[in-house]
Amino acid sequence: MLIAFVHNRKAFLPALQGYTQFFSKYNIQITSCTARDLPRLKCDVEWHFMGIDRLNKTDAIKIHDYASASTPPFANLKNKLKTQFNTRPDYRLFPNQFIYKSFGFGDKVPFGFRDVGISQIVSENIPAANKEFDFIYLGEMRSRRLNPLIKCFTKGAISKRNILFLSRDYAKIADALKEYHNIQFKGPVAAGEVNHFIQSSRFGINYIPNIEPFNQQTSTKLLEYAANKIPIVSTRYPWIENFQNKFGGNYFYLNNDLSNFTWEAVNEASYAFPDLDEWTWEHQIRQSGVLEFISTKFPGIRW
Repeated sequence: MLIAFVHNRKAFLPALQGYTQFFSKYNIQITSCTARDLPRLKCDVEWHFMGIDRLNKTDAIKIHDYASASTPPFANLKNKLKTQFNTRPDYRLFPNQFIYKSFGFGDKVPFGFRDVGISQIVSENIPAANKEFDFIYLGEMRSRRLNPLIKCFTKGAISKRNILFLSRDYAKIADALKEYHNIQFKGPVAAGEVNHFIQSSRFGINYIPNIEPFNQQTSTKLLEYAANKIPIVSTRYPWIENFQNKFGGNYFYLNNDLSNFTWEAVNEASYAFPDLDEWTWEHQIRQSGVLEFISTKFPGIRW
């Protein structure tokens, strides 16, 4: 069996690593490609990270994997257009009920829920005295309204500390901040290198604007920080409050105006890490229903 994971090469795709690790255990061939590459591939499963998919249906099983609802501006309109104009797949995956309901699909295509996962949980971390960075911010920058956070490191109470932004497509932001040597940018880096930079940092920043859909989606960066056992500094919003209630952990919550973001405050806070047993890729993939669906088309496969 050959599974082709189809994407536009523009987004962070932690799921791609998770799927690759999972399916490789069953000697299933994996390839990563763009939609333009598909015609030359004889794949059994087209697994699209959505997006837009206007390709005609082939003999391959088609799976639409939605990582997020559309973002502002005009989020509802974007969701509606994707609902109406995307090719109908054989199966759909959504991270959670909020994102599923955001699209409002009214057809009878089967679906399941597959949230983000983590690859490993570290047993120990680098001692604080040996850390290279005071803070790390991992992930997307352009749509996350980070100006208030960045201002803290240029003019705020935390401006004597350093921060690493591990991201991509940050050239304009980095150029505008080049005089601030305490603000560093790096990336994209190989998936295997991410943990090194997280563990080289004293605190992980989970800065999420309290607006939909961001405040309803699982924070991959928070899971990565927790798996690497570094204390987490976060904005307060519905998803993290629900997560904390269910899975535990203690985090330093930033005030809306970031007035409490001082080096003394974050160091004096009490931290604890959540229970991540249900957040492995293995668990997320197995409980999503997609394996059972594939097995109905390929009865010889055993998971």
